[in-house]
Amino acid sequence: MKSVLVIGLGRFGTYIARKFTELGNHVMAIDTDEEKINEILPYVTNAQIGDASKPSVLEAIGVDNFDICVVSVGENFQSSLETTSLLKEAGAKFVLSRASTEIQAKFLLRNGADDVVFAEKEMAERLAVKFSADNIFDYIQLTPEYAIYEVPTPKSWEGKTIRDKGVRAKYNLNILAVKRGGTLIPLPSADHIFNNAERLIVMCRKADIEKLNH
Repeated sequence: MKSVLVIGLGRFGTYIARKFTELGNHVMAIDTDEEKINEILPYVTNAQIGDASKPSVLEAIGVDNFDICVVSVGENFQSSLETTSLLKEAGAKFVLSRASTEIQAKFLLRNGADDVVFAEKEMAERLAVKFSADNIFDYIQLTPEYAIYEVPTPKSWEGKTIRDKGVRAKYNLNILAVKRGGTLIPLPSADHIFNNAERLIVMCRKADIEKLNH
């Protein structure tokens, strides 16, 4: 369980605040809009109206008590940059800031952000990969080369084991889990028998997943 401070309650800020709460964390949300604060209150530990670009506001909150500070001020980059810098000056342990462009990311990292997130870009890439192929159910980018894919079990694999198919040696795939309906089988053994009703969660290069599906 972690203590999380979310600054800015646009779409991204609201979603991440609620998700952190769902995962069992203590979440405090801040925004200058009273209506947004009232809307998020039932879903977080605490919420208050305030301008986090003002040092006095951050000092009153005690940002050094939070494990993670999320800066999700999307409309005003200047405010996001100032808030990121002030958080670090106030002793924030870890600052995650939202960026819309690579240039914004560079400025945020130079001014105190420990990491940045491209919410729209990352979601767009994920959806593009998912919907450009009929045989990819889900996708998570790890590096420019590697990703995690959720794919159907190839028909030719049915009734064979992971050992029989030599999955890692022949296909350069690492099977992280097998998904069967609502059941997830993590790190299946080499004796696992493939079934066409299953989906595979695999880690590999893009080129390898394309070979598997052709």
